[in-house]
Amino acid sequence: MGLRERVGARWERRAGRAGADPDGAPDDGPSEWLLVPWLLLASGAAADVWEGEVSPRWPAAVGLVSFAACYLAVIFVGSTSAPARRRTATLLLLPAAALATALGAGYGGNWLTLFSLLSLATGVAVRAPLVLPALLAVVAIGVLSAARSGHTDQMLTVAYSALLSGGVVAVIRRLVATVHELHGTRGELARSAVEQERLRFSRDLHDLLGHTMSVVVVKAEAVRRLAPRDLDAALAQAADIEAVGRQALTEIREAVAGYREGSLSTELGRARSLLDAAGIEAVVRQSGPPLSAQSEALLGWVVREGVTNTVRHSGATRCEIELHAGPGLVRLSIVDDGQRPAARTGTEPAGAPERPGGGTGLAGLAERLAVAGGALRCGPDGRRGFRLTAELPVDEDEAPQPDSGAGTAP
Repeated sequence: MGLRERVGARWERRAGRAGADPDGAPDDGPSEWLLVPWLLLASGAAADVWEGEVSPRWPAAVGLVSFAACYLAVIFVGSTSAPARRRTATLLLLPAAALATALGAGYGGNWLTLFSLLSLATGVAVRAPLVLPALLAVVAIGVLSAARSGHTDQMLTVAYSALLSGGVVAVIRRLVATVHELHGTRGELARSAVEQERLRFSRDLHDLLGHTMSVVVVKAEAVRRLAPRDLDAALAQAADIEAVGRQALTEIREAVAGYREGSLSTELGRARSLLDAAGIEAVVRQSGPPLSAQSEALLGWVVREGVTNTVRHSGATRCEIELHAGPGLVRLSIVDDGQRPAARTGTEPAGAPERPGGGTGLAGLAERLAVAGGALRCGPDGRRGFRLTAELPVDEDEAPQPDSGAGTAP
């Protein structure tokens, strides 16, 4: 195990000890140890027992110790999110409430502070939306106990302290639970971002390297054919290979950085060069107004992948690329007169609906276009040939200029 793995495992163990209970549920409230010192609120009642201010003395002492035990049990058992432990803590509130009522109503004075402790325990054990009714019940019992003991001047104090102490604990517990949820959500978002970046990276590398290697192979074959009879033409093809390699290195760096934006005119020029080198007649038609940079980048990927597939798989002698930008929609079609292996083997039945192919490149293109609201279709074109069509909605405000010209470049 490497240093990074050891450090990660160590932090995971620490996080597990700090934020999880034995049942696997994370803490969602203040630490139980922070609530233990609040037992000092019962020090006045303990002093009454010690100094003999209450009678009978021993039943009061036993009742006070029993209440303290119930309080500690509630805060240690109920401070986690495990459902079974929460139910146990809620049941322990019943004897704690009975003891506080009996002692507070029987002795009054310092013993009424037990209702503040009972409220703290209620804020720990009871969850929303029942926590507010439970706290109001504690307040009502405390006020009635103060009135029963004859200390009516303490009724307001008991009500205020009981409601405040339990409410603060309940609010803190809710805030801590929200922090846990935010941490979990942040982790999910981080994992999702990593997956999206991996998908983008793999898709870009496929599109970049697949096209580049096809160009290199085709031009290398041209060099081999031309070298015996036309050295100058062969050297020109070799220079093209060098230029393609350098451009590929630049594009790979841009893809890694995440800033690559393709140019449609550049891709059309490369497509024409690749088709010419492969001995395929290239026809490019363009019409309509200029496109936005985002639309050009998406359609540039389509041209790159479609022409690469034509050179690799079709055996075509002619390839037509037609781009038409109409009102609100731009359509790019790549049609060749070749035949894919799937069509030759009869796996594409006649009249079958057009659908993206099974290749990784076409699947990636379909995902890119779908994100922008577009669509990709591909399939046989008549008895012989293959058609790839990409449609992309465009905002007319992005391209307000009129068509600068349309042409046909055989």
